[in-house]
Amino acid sequence: GRSIHLTMAYSRRSNPSNLYRADSTHKLNKNTIIIFLAATALYAAFLRHSGGAEKFFNSPNSSDPSMSSYSKTSEKLSVATWNIAAINNNPFEYWITYDENPDYEKMMKNIEAFLEDPGEHDVPVKDVFTEDMFSQLEKRMEKVGWENIRSFWDDEFKDRKIISGFMKDPELGSKRLASMPDRITNTINVANSAEPVCRPTVINMYEGDLGTLEKWWNEWEKFMFDRKLTISTKDGKVSQIPYEMLQPIKKAKYPAITEVEEAVSLPLQTMCGAIFDAILVHMMNTVSKPNIWQPLKKTMVENLNKQKVPHTLQILNKEYGDSDIITLQEVSASLIEKAMGGPLGKKFWVSAPSDLDAVRDQNSVIMLSKKTFPKGAAEEITEKVYKAFPEDKDIPVAKGDINAITAIHKTGSKFVIASFHGDTNGLATIPVNNAIVKAMSIDSDLSDHKLIFGLDANTYENAIPGKQQDVMEWGESYVENGQSSCWGDIPQKGNYTTYNARTYLQPQLNKACKSSEKRSCGDVNPKDFIIFNKEHFDVLDTWKDNTGKKKYIEDMAFPTLDFPSDHGILATTLLMKK
Repeated sequence: GRSIHLTMAYSRRSNPSNLYRADSTHKLNKNTIIIFLAATALYAAFLRHSGGAEKFFNSPNSSDPSMSSYSKTSEKLSVATWNIAAINNNPFEYWITYDENPDYEKMMKNIEAFLEDPGEHDVPVKDVFTEDMFSQLEKRMEKVGWENIRSFWDDEFKDRKIISGFMKDPELGSKRLASMPDRITNTINVANSAEPVCRPTVINMYEGDLGTLEKWWNEWEKFMFDRKLTISTKDGKVSQIPYEMLQPIKKAKYPAITEVEEAVSLPLQTMCGAIFDAILVHMMNTVSKPNIWQPLKKTMVENLNKQKVPHTLQILNKEYGDSDIITLQEVSASLIEKAMGGPLGKKFWVSAPSDLDAVRDQNSVIMLSKKTFPKGAAEEITEKVYKAFPEDKDIPVAKGDINAITAIHKTGSKFVIASFHGDTNGLATIPVNNAIVKAMSIDSDLSDHKLIFGLDANTYENAIPGKQQDVMEWGESYVENGQSSCWGDIPQKGNYTTYNARTYLQPQLNKACKSSEKRSCGDVNPKDFIIFNKEHFDVLDTWKDNTGKKKYIEDMAFPTLDFPSDHGILATTLLMKK
């Protein structure tokens, strides 16, 4: 509010008609005008320094002596950065903005109430996952050679309450007895197929009918024990039935599990996984009707999951296809391939990192306009960045997180362009930026290059000291390197580029946010940046986008059905200095 008020005052005071009107009753002497102009210049400098300048300095005035560092033909450079976010297999995991269908908000609030205040709905497990279901499961597990766990069922599980005794039991969560089998079998990527295979459950892209518990159980049992799937591993292709994919839960890694439970962790987690899925199906058909929630889920899966890659490519091509540089984070190998082979591939050179991780499948990518950079990437220098890390510190970066290249601009200017995906807590952000600066300064071949660095810095408005990266400390760090950002030297703490919050329809209920607390409980932070050397560029304009239409709606949770990422797009227009 303060900057808007000051700007209005500034624009009123700087109106030439007020200064020089012939009939003005206020005669201004020469000294008054000089003082006024000096004050105006100081205020303008404050705006540019504080990151507010991009809203006011949209075109430099060539007659202004302060613009002498620009040539009359100074090149503009349009840069965009976007963490497009890995595909989430659970369409319900995060609160989305779905104004077109009021059933969504109603259903999600009902689920929240069911789990927070179940009342008479907190029935025993055996009323949902029945004795008959367990008996059938028992036979299946004995047939594959697992130890019998009926004593666990009879003594510890069947009489538990489904919410207070199972879904919200913290000890069960610590033992990973429901979350481990969910993680492994939720969505299985199979060889030679574009479509994954999904376990029959609510929280993935499974398309079968879950309208009754009987329908669910029939399909779940066959999936877990009958369906052989061919999957790709580091040792080649192997065929496995989902129960064979499960891993023992080791007490050494998960201390909450007892030694007795560890010995039978395979059948025990299978039973708990079945109970977990049964409760989800029961809950959905209790708080909603199958003919409402299943079509709703289908629409969400189509838009958030299956159409995520086409939506992402369409936004990049339609709205940002005229950019000179685009840096992307958390990019799948599939998207890289489609970008190269589609309309974007005609406009851009697409550079993936040499250490691309096809398993984790979250890679940083750089796209260079073929018009602006006619020869594309000259050299990848990611390895030089790694080598510039301090030897005595362990920097939390994974394969594919850093991508750094050199390229020659059509004017002959030499560039280093980097894209980076910060760790969840942002603790690698400053070390990576420092390493890029160091790598450029110690290499005579790079010291004359101009840097453009687009990144998901994973910085926080109110960071936990020592555990998360504070956004203001990040700003101080890049300024010390002689850099600035598209937001100016000083980041604005409330200038958010993420707004997401977990729902109650996902395995980690301790991380769920109530519908009324999405803002305070969720991840709403200033995370995305475009960094550059101050001596080389000035900001003309900066904007962010969470609609795919170069528009950002504040206080709106995203992704939405139209915008496929939980990070906004950040774009800036820079002016290259002489």
